[in-house]
Amino acid sequence: MKTQSKSKEDYLKYIFLLQSEDKKVTTSALAGKLNISPASVSEMVAKLSKEGLIKNTPYHGFQLTKQGEKIAVNLVRKHRLIEVFLQEHLKYRWEEVHNEAEKLEHVCSDVFIDKLEEYLNFPKFDPHGDPIPDKHGKLENPDNMILSKSKEGKYYIVAKVKDSFDEILKYMSRIGIRLNSKIHLTEKISFDESVLISVNNKKHLLSKKMADNIYVVNTNE
Repeated sequence: MKTQSKSKEDYLKYIFLLQSEDKKVTTSALAGKLNISPASVSEMVAKLSKEGLIKNTPYHGFQLTKQGEKIAVNLVRKHRLIEVFLQEHLKYRWEEVHNEAEKLEHVCSDVFIDKLEEYLNFPKFDPHGDPIPDKHGKLENPDNMILSKSKEGKYYIVAKVKDSFDEILKYMSRIGIRLNSKIHLTEKISFDESVLISVNNKKHLLSKKMADNIYVVNTNE
């Protein structure tokens, strides 16, 4: 596989992540993810398109080619396995692992990552609940629901939390919510779309923004 620059790898990874969320990948969406100007995005998109790593279809946004997706999935695999190692063996908090893995993912060889995966006993999910691609690029797609769109009165298990906002992860730690925590969606408040949940017999009010970043599975209770 041709070695790509860190910048190109980041573009491909974030296009993949936006595609995974079933979002239209546009210049503005990428600029927001990468925290750079739309003009810089347009320039890089042109380069990636010329290299055959993405397809830029007018009115439909960008899509990865098979070659581009292979590079992106490999980077995602490295990132998520590094996160597991940092949390399980170096005792990083779950709000700390993302930024650290962002730096390390670009310098780790495929051989190292394969050995790291074996050392970690082939984990399926990272510390935030995101699935980890295997060495062949196969990626599970769990059937999770966004908390803000879940049904009032039901019990759920926390299956995933987006790692885009450190503040959400820190707040969840403070109120005792982790992956696999059991929560009761007590009430959905229509006025501002916030939700009231109960965890370990304690009630907490979560804003819509926070509830939009938490994914759950039904416990059938």
